[in-house]
Amino acid sequence: MRIFIDSANIEEIREINDLGFLAGVTTNPTLIAREKKDYRTVIAQICQIVSGPVSAEVIATDFPSMLKEAEELASIHPNVVIKVPLTEVGLQVIKKLKDKGIKTNATLVFSANQALLAARAGAAYVSPFVGRIDDISHDGLQLLSDIMSIFDQYILETEVIAASIRHPVHVLEAAKLGVHIATVPYKVIKQMIAHPLTDAGIARFLADYKAAFGQD
Repeated sequence: MRIFIDSANIEEIREINDLGFLAGVTTNPTLIAREKKDYRTVIAQICQIVSGPVSAEVIATDFPSMLKEAEELASIHPNVVIKVPLTEVGLQVIKKLKDKGIKTNATLVFSANQALLAARAGAAYVSPFVGRIDDISHDGLQLLSDIMSIFDQYILETEVIAASIRHPVHVLEAAKLGVHIATVPYKVIKQMIAHPLTDAGIARFLADYKAAFGQD
């Protein structure tokens, strides 16, 4: 399973990218708004840092405006993937962009039916929102399982991105299900790296070495 970061913060993205495992980035209007910077400028900066796919979401809701915005975003860099909300108009946009050779990421996916339709319309990625499903007392991991089962059965090329990740267990369970990608917030990535036994082991090794050789 590949790891993306779900962020629009340049410092966070650069820090995590330097760790060597980052395969891509996802953004959304909320994340961009937090940075209080020009949307296209942020996307361009991210594309200069990370070599993998960078998802940029359209804000418009009608077909002509969504299509125009998508084409403008796609022109920023070859690695830009257009995030499109899973609506009737969104499916039309996904199909049209597919015909134009522009990759899309169907976002705000909350059912396996939505994921299947997005894949058949030509989405390169679908993003089920695991955490938000859990928030309403449903099972986000079961949704991932259902989608993976369907996609595997019909050998669909569309890749599944586990999104709305709340904690490291979401990432672990998604990996066990065979999900292709998890897009993970900065805080959760840091939690995945840290372990108290690792810290304790380092402290013990250093203490033992200092006791034996009298060196810091």
